[in-house]
Amino acid sequence: MGAGHHHGPSVEEAGQSGDHRKKLWIAFGITAVIVVVQLVGTIITGSLSLLTDTVHAITDASGLLVALIAATLMLKPPTTKRTWGFRRIEVVAALGQATLLLAIGVYAAIEGVRRLVEPPEVPPMELLVFGVLGLAANILALTVLASSRGANFNMRAAFLEVLNDALGSLGVIVAAIVIATTGFLQADAIASLFIVALIVPRAYVLMRETLSVLMEFTPKGLDLDEVRRHIMELEHVIDVHDMHASTVATGLPVLTAHIVVKDECFTSGHVAQQLQAVQQCVAEHFDVAIHHSTFQIETAAIAAHEPAVLKHDLS
Repeated sequence: MGAGHHHGPSVEEAGQSGDHRKKLWIAFGITAVIVVVQLVGTIITGSLSLLTDTVHAITDASGLLVALIAATLMLKPPTTKRTWGFRRIEVVAALGQATLLLAIGVYAAIEGVRRLVEPPEVPPMELLVFGVLGLAANILALTVLASSRGANFNMRAAFLEVLNDALGSLGVIVAAIVIATTGFLQADAIASLFIVALIVPRAYVLMRETLSVLMEFTPKGLDLDEVRRHIMELEHVIDVHDMHASTVATGLPVLTAHIVVKDECFTSGHVAQQLQAVQQCVAEHFDVAIHHSTFQIETAAIAAHEPAVLKHDLS
């Protein structure tokens, strides 16, 4: 029986997320200022939309702080006890941020509906000032984070939170203008519900994607049926079973499988060539390149004596 393990490029070359802490520190500082300014504005105006945006900003600040901690831990090297290091901490951090955003969205939706029926007095000019200040600060933070927003789940969550907050500030501004020009007090509650509509879908998508990673579902864009067909087309391959694929962290998909080959491969010394062919196949032929793969090369006799639990999945 032969076994093979392939990790392709080094961690720094394949799937390493890089050091984004400087950008996160800048964005965190800006967001912390937003929190203070909008909190003062909420006390002065009593606006629900500004309160929702303030709570959202607090979540942004805490989320960016979590992102900073995650970005620091992600750079720690693997050990014998933590073979992937803390690479997956980015997924856990993003899931936590998405959960907080959903909780805020539910609260704001309930309070927004209540205020549609009983709208309180809201001073529009003060609301406008704080909305503009919040929008300006958010745009600055977005500019800092924009170039790294696709680096990993962690940076994506941070960027989305600030983006949502910027759109929320825009909603506050619109509400202030409507109240000032028409006296329509429900505009504040409507702006709050608008912010909720921005928060919830993005938080849901992020939560779904991070949960799929934690549940070790097949990486998005990778068709294991197609992978199996490609491997089966290789010379001397009889069967492929016990195939599993998952994502450790952004840019780091992994694949394992048992490959059954003809007995003659072991007597002729072709096992190493067979292993190399399979590794090259999964690294080059698919939209999701698998550079970290582990294959067990075996004969049909060995496969026949494996526990049945290994054969209930893709085979």
